[in-house]
Amino acid sequence: MDKKSLIGLLLMGVLLIAYSIFTRPSKEDIARNQRVRDSIALVEAQKSFEAEKSKKLADTTQLATPAVLNEQQDSLNRISEFGAFSAASVGEEAFYILENKKIRVRFSTKGGRPYSAELVNYKTYDGKPLILFDGETTHFNLQFFSQNKAIATQTLFFIPQTQETSQKAEIGSKSLVMRLPAGEGRYMDYVYTLEPDSYKLKFNIRMQGMDEVLGKNTSMLDLDWAIDVRQQEKGRKWESQYATVKYKYYQNEVGKLGLSTAKKPAAENLTTKVECIGFNQQFFSTILMADNYLTSASINSTALSEVSGPIKHFAAAISLPYEGKTQEELGFTFYFVPNHYKTLKAEGHDLTSLVDLGWKWISWINKWFVINIFAWLEGFISNYGIIIIILTIFFKALVFPLSYKSFLSGAKMKVLKPQIDEITAKYGNNPDKAMEKQQATMALYKKVGVNPLGGCLPALIQMPIWIALFRFFPSSFELRQKAFLWAPDLSTYDSIINLPFTIPAYGSHVSLFCLLMALSMVVTTKMQMDQTQTASPVPGMKVMMYMMPVMMLFWFNSYSAGLSLYYFFSNLISYVQQIVIKRSINEEKLLSKLNENQKKPVKKSKFMERMEQMSKQSAAQQKALKQNKGGQRR
Repeated sequence: MDKKSLIGLLLMGVLLIAYSIFTRPSKEDIARNQRVRDSIALVEAQKSFEAEKSKKLADTTQLATPAVLNEQQDSLNRISEFGAFSAASVGEEAFYILENKKIRVRFSTKGGRPYSAELVNYKTYDGKPLILFDGETTHFNLQFFSQNKAIATQTLFFIPQTQETSQKAEIGSKSLVMRLPAGEGRYMDYVYTLEPDSYKLKFNIRMQGMDEVLGKNTSMLDLDWAIDVRQQEKGRKWESQYATVKYKYYQNEVGKLGLSTAKKPAAENLTTKVECIGFNQQFFSTILMADNYLTSASINSTALSEVSGPIKHFAAAISLPYEGKTQEELGFTFYFVPNHYKTLKAEGHDLTSLVDLGWKWISWINKWFVINIFAWLEGFISNYGIIIIILTIFFKALVFPLSYKSFLSGAKMKVLKPQIDEITAKYGNNPDKAMEKQQATMALYKKVGVNPLGGCLPALIQMPIWIALFRFFPSSFELRQKAFLWAPDLSTYDSIINLPFTIPAYGSHVSLFCLLMALSMVVTTKMQMDQTQTASPVPGMKVMMYMMPVMMLFWFNSYSAGLSLYYFFSNLISYVQQIVIKRSINEEKLLSKLNENQKKPVKKSKFMERMEQMSKQSAAQQKALKQNKGGQRR
């Protein structure tokens, strides 16, 4: 072969290689062609199945009895409806139990799902077993497409993989495997493992050969999870308000659904990765947590009857990641747990967010002070009413310096009343002289060294403590079913009289702790008003002050008795403190000291200088406006 021929062959080879590269189909073309081939193969398989079905019917028509024909027809119908899972479409429902010292979980072979969950160490308000969910209202259903058929596992029967077939043999076991067969060498296992002395139930989905029966393009499995929330506490109204669906984004913050009603369900679509979803009740929770993540979820909450039966219906449509491997496993953990802060903290995974401790800016008071004080006092005091009283004394002692300053400020305002009266008489009630009257009053306060806001600031500083305790007591698991005096349960309302009728916004019972709290508020309010009398009281303030105890009487009648007990003793301590402080203050000496302060040179702060400057500017503007109006009239 000469040189020119060799060059020609090389050029032809280069051209062929280039042509094959530039005309090679893209990944999208390959996927599209594969889908076409799969569709053709599926159609051919369906035709082959129908032909085989017709042939079998023709072969057996002359020989089989009607019963055999019906059985064969049912078998062919199941194959047509369930495909590879046709064998699991028939069976008899049986129940198996896993339990330890804390929880008892009952499983059904129909769907291979948790059928009920009971916390063995707790009872409902009326002494019945505390069951988080139970029965056919519970859904735990994995859905997917297999051989172009919609499969729902809750309609199929799983086979327990045990050495003994006796149900009795399963009671007390620590592990249970439920298998869903899908043909020779193909199956899906639900593996449940209960850890000893724990609220955790490990749950794994193991798949063997499922890539052969699931669609080639399957990237997610759909899990439908729902329960009806039972009433566990006496205060149904408050329990319903606390019941909600909570969730935690993958490596991110915790969120929850808003308040739901029968007419307005609450719902939310979680479009990014989710770490866990919890069906949260007032004092107990059912949680599903992924070892890795949940692809996405849609959650909703619907309020049910306000009188009896389940309180709410919780549901979550969850997308689980699926890679289509021959062997694949997805890991999860169930928590059937009380909403006790210390217990949840020991479990980790930020489960403490299930306890409603209030907004972030006040929750630290409960986390670092209230809960730890409770835990410490529990060590040597068994009566939680006594613990609440001690907690009240602690916080009142903590804020006593502020209370003293507030009372002292009120005493100063009271002894200055005659001088304030003189200013009022000098300027009268003339609106044109209102600014001058205010300037004269502020000048007096500055000379004697009195801050007119001195009585308000301490109360504002104490406000976070009041709000924190307001959120803590109704959600405090420590108080659940703890009795004190006539109250059998400090976590809910106490009732000394059950009315034969319902008073709107009040209820059908009378709470004695709430009544005592309201009366103590009236007494302390009257003392405070007597202490802070001024010459120019705010119009309607007296009525507003006495309206507050009435409002609290209606509001707190169905609230936590522990909170009413706290506020009652808090008001009693405030009353005693005011009497002690009042007797320790000599009003004549206090007035003499204030008068001496008037003789001292007043050092103006920058703030006061700015306030005076603003007052002068405002007065000048009003004067100019008045002159302009007078000129316009002329």
